[in-house]
Parts: sequence; C-alpha cells; structure tokens
Amino acid sequence: MAGLHPSLTLRPIGHLRTRQQVKFQAGHQPGAAAEDSNEVELLADCGYEQALQDLAGIDRIWLLSWFHRNENWRPLVLPPRGPSRRRGVFATRSPHRPNALGLTSVALLGVDGRRLRVGPCDLLDGTPIFDVKPYIAAYDAFPDARAGWIDTMEAELREPARFAVSFATTALAQGQWLRETWQIDFTPRLIELLSRDPAPHRSRRIRRRSGDEFEIGCGAWRAVFVVEGAAVCVRALEAAYPMKFLGRADYDNVPDRDAQLAFLARWPAGEPTATA
Repeated sequence: MAGLHPSLTLRPIGHLRTRQQVKFQAGHQPGAAAEDSNEVELLADCGYEQALQDLAGIDRIWLLSWFHRNENWRPLVLPPRGPSRRRGVFATRSPHRPNALGLTSVALLGVDGRRLRVGPCDLLDGTPIFDVKPYIAAYDAFPDARAGWIDTMEAELREPARFAVSFATTALAQGQWLRETWQIDFTPRLIELLSRDPAPHRSRRIRRRSGDEFEIGCGAWRAVFVVEGAAVCVRALEAAYPMKFLGRADYDNVPDRDAQLAFLARWPAGEPTATA
C-alpha cells in the first residue's frame, strides 16, 4: 500500500577480517596497485563452500556490506577529500546513508574453503558482508562516464602538493619507536593529508588547539603540528585515548591499547615536546 515502508530482513553471509580497526587506517577507494591482503570469512554450515565454486579466473569481486559502526545518516555530508564543502549524500560514497549499505570492488587473491583472500579495501574489521558478486569489466566499467564534482576534485588532487611536511625531533623519535617496537606506522597517510590541506576539517579530524598548534586524528593516535606559510611541521605524536580509559579492565577493545600504554609510559601526556 502507498505510504507503507515494508521491512526487509538481511542476514550477513560472513565478515571481513583485516588489520584495519579504525577509519583512519582504511584508505579512500584504495588503488589496485596498493599492497595489502584481507580476508572475507563466510559463515560455517551454510553451504557457502559450494557457492564459491567457479571463482577461479575471476580477478575482482564486488562486496556488498553494511557500515556497522554508523547509527544515523545525514542528507548533507562533508567528504574527507577535496575542499571543505558539504555534498548531498547520494552524490558521495559516505557511509552515513539512510541504509548503511556499502559496495566495494576488491581484487580476489585466492579461495580457501569458505574464506576469500582479497586485496586492499576501504572496510574495517568485522564489517558484515551480505553478498559476493563477480566484477565484470564489460558491464561494470564505464571509463568515459562523467563524475561531476568528483572529476573536478580528482583533477585538483593530481596537482602537486601545496604543503611541505617535516617532523620535529620528538615526532621523529616517536614515529621510529612506534614502527620498530609495535609495527605501527601512520605517517604516510598523515603526510598525504597534511601536504594537501592542513586546515581544520571535521571529516579529516583536524582541529585547532591552543596557540599556533593544530592536531589531526590518526585513528588511535594524534599528531600535533604547526603551519608556517607552505610548511607544516609535526611537533609530536600522541596517544588518542587518556590513561583513565586505557587503564580500565573493560576497555580492552581500544585499538593499539598496549602500544598506547607503553607510549604514555615513555612520553607522559603533557610533557613538553621538542620543536627543533
């Protein structure tokens, strides 16, 4: 009947398993050349092993998923890339949608039972997967199709970066310690964002602090930086979670929790940072 909104029931067929725990770690529309491996683990005792037959020889697949960490939607959203301007959600790939459905094309690297090994993706660990479909270039690729404001933005992003990013002594030492001790390295993504536009931006999680300092959220971490002309200097890295949360027994699901605890023991919050 007109005016009624019938309810539909969808059940996941599996979940994505990846090292990406927070949005900062998931690249936006990751390129095919990126090196990464993730896994789609389908549910047991559902006959999905048979459903995966004949995937041999198929290079790419579509994953239909659910943005499980979003609880609401917005008609206008602020895309994380490009100028700070709100766009209609249906003209974007924002996860903040009336129905939080995601559609992602990934490289299929292999099949093992009910597990699919896939390449780079923009989804987080635990993302529910509703369906798997083959990517068929003859039907799914339209390289000459116009993309409106996205074409304009991509053209601007192909221009040389406008800001040079450097790291102060403290930030260099902190970054090296995280890489060597915990195999955590978010500096490439940090440099990518700051070299394009270090201005405050909600979706890029950049905000002004006191004085001349700004901060950018990097998943479970933060970077403190200053801007002088076309130069950005990262003064220090910080744990994003305060000790009062990290020390709680019921807070064991915090990303990089042990690394943050060790970091705060080495660089206590509030300690002056070197700027040279």
